[in-house]
Amino acid sequence: MVGLVLVSHSRMIAEGLREMVGQVAGDAVTVAIAGGTDDGRLGTSAPTITAAIRDVLAASDADGGRGGAVVLLDLGSAALSLELALEDLAPGDRARVRVADAPLVEGAVVAAVQASVGASLDEVAAAAEGAATMTKRLGG
Repeated sequence: MVGLVLVSHSRMIAEGLREMVGQVAGDAVTVAIAGGTDDGRLGTSAPTITAAIRDVLAASDADGGRGGAVVLLDLGSAALSLELALEDLAPGDRARVRVADAPLVEGAVVAAVQASVGASLDEVAAAAEGAATMTKRLGG
């Protein structure tokens, strides 16, 4: 099974989005968060991101498969922490991670839906990235 890692500069945003994704996907999808700094300030932490990725990969392994983790970020500067986090993963684990170039909220919701129906790692990442082009039509 594919799980999600939600990276935000704000722990509250990450927790709220995890709750929202849980409403959409239920318990079918593991969602780990890495939000804020260890001392409660705004920011990101590479060790926290690494731990969240490892949690999702472990849940995937426990599920009997070798799915993976799709990572979504809120702001570009989180990419620096993510880059450091990925360096701490073994090559085999790193190969099971996709970083989605997607809006955090929309991408997480769409990715969770795809993951909940058993989509592959690449399919879940592609679904998240497709959320970047979603448009909203008003009045018709």
